[in-house]
Amino acid sequence: MNPQYLKRTIIKKEIRSHYLDEVKEIQVYLPPQYDETVTYPVLYLQDGDDYFNLGRIATQANQMIYEKDIRPVIMVAIPVDKSKRTAEYSPIGERNRLYMQFFTEELLPEIESEFPVDRTPDGRVVGGSSLGGTVSLHLALEYPEDFRQVLSQSGAFLEATIDRIRQTTSLDDLLVYQSIGKAETAVPTHMGKLDLLARNREVYRHLQDKQAQVHYVEKEGDHTWGLWQKDIPDALRTFFGS
Repeated sequence: MNPQYLKRTIIKKEIRSHYLDEVKEIQVYLPPQYDETVTYPVLYLQDGDDYFNLGRIATQANQMIYEKDIRPVIMVAIPVDKSKRTAEYSPIGERNRLYMQFFTEELLPEIESEFPVDRTPDGRVVGGSSLGGTVSLHLALEYPEDFRQVLSQSGAFLEATIDRIRQTTSLDDLLVYQSIGKAETAVPTHMGKLDLLARNREVYRHLQDKQAQVHYVEKEGDHTWGLWQKDIPDALRTFFGS
């Protein structure tokens, strides 16, 4: 690999959340040849530390930008306390509403005041894996004026997600990249083993029924970063392809 791909520019920033009653240490990836006078599309990532460390998304984005495979993009990695992850990311979690308020009312204004990111829903992508994909989709369902593009890798969708999709009249403004592993038929969770392949197919059908534009793919692999890391380039091309 070309050494320049490994030279990443990542800024750390602390955001104090009134809603979550904690300080989040956000990481912000800046693209090669970053220029403060340019407005960049932005990708907000749940489980952000994992995307940077296990998904190698910054290195992959560097390479794709240098090779003109995608447009330059700013990426915002939001960490999560693993002990609170289900409570914040699950649509039936007791902290889910607070997390979404943090995201829209605290995180977005902070990032948009400091970095030259696109402030329109067509310039923002929100994404994650497993429950991170779930909360990302729910952000778009609850705040369509803010989010119209969702990246979901192996979304751990619940019945509540399908119910929420059914409640919408139309999702024709929504673009979703939805990937799932073909081996994800018995994924261990705190709720027992879930057939996420079947559930993702079901969510895909309901999104289609509401006229959402969905790039749906089933790939060889299981509910692990081995699958998600390899899938990242296709996801980035969907939203930022040059």
